[in-house]
Amino acid sequence: MLQDTSQIPAGGSAPGGSNAEALNQMGFDHLIQNFDALGWIVFVTLVLMSLMSWFYIVANFLRNTMIRARMERVISTFWDTPSTQDAVRFMEEQPKAEPFSKIALDCASAAAHHQRSEGSRLVDALSRSEFIDRALRQAVSRESMRLETGLTVLATVGSAAPFVGLLGTVWGIYHALIKIAASGNASMEAVAGPVGEALIMTAFGLFVAIPAVLAYNFFVRTNRLTYARFDEFAHDLHDFFATGSRIESGVVAPAQAARK
Repeated sequence: MLQDTSQIPAGGSAPGGSNAEALNQMGFDHLIQNFDALGWIVFVTLVLMSLMSWFYIVANFLRNTMIRARMERVISTFWDTPSTQDAVRFMEEQPKAEPFSKIALDCASAAAHHQRSEGSRLVDALSRSEFIDRALRQAVSRESMRLETGLTVLATVGSAAPFVGLLGTVWGIYHALIKIAASGNASMEAVAGPVGEALIMTAFGLFVAIPAVLAYNFFVRTNRLTYARFDEFAHDLHDFFATGSRIESGVVAPAQAARK
């Protein structure tokens, strides 16, 4: 059966060939090959954003997992150890990234420093309770700031990456329209390829942003629970080192007399 040549464009190719050519121009590899300076800047920026966000996602996940796995054991061991010196030594053996041991060590150090300063102007200016409370506040603030490492990056990537990708799309569509106008061919085959190719940058921006947003919300929730444990542990430490007793559930628990 003969082909109806009246439907073949003047260029000599059938419509199916034009459609196939348009589809071939919608690939990511073809997009990279036709990048200009701004296109490369947008692409590299999105790649760097993705690498930074995934680095902090993995790092924060491992750190939070380690903290929550050790948290209860560190706290219970401190209170269950008969000797304060043994409890302090146990805290000193904990990893550097373990925050509860660092809070306890700062509190013990402040109490010992205040005791050594009996008769000095320090004791006259600050009571034992005030001095320990000051040290605990500083320790809790420091460890809380460490938990927030990378959250600013995740929030920035989650909010900015879609707009960076959109910039690449707008710039790509602009160049596509210029090429279409220069060629004088405004058919669907000529428009679909360049425009569809430009939209890939928006999809890339969303691909970078979505994991960052989800991770940010997850870590904010996890950190909030850890902050609550910081405050609870700090209050118990303050009661013990300032008064010699730990207040539990509204009842003053007698200090462990054997701690020396």
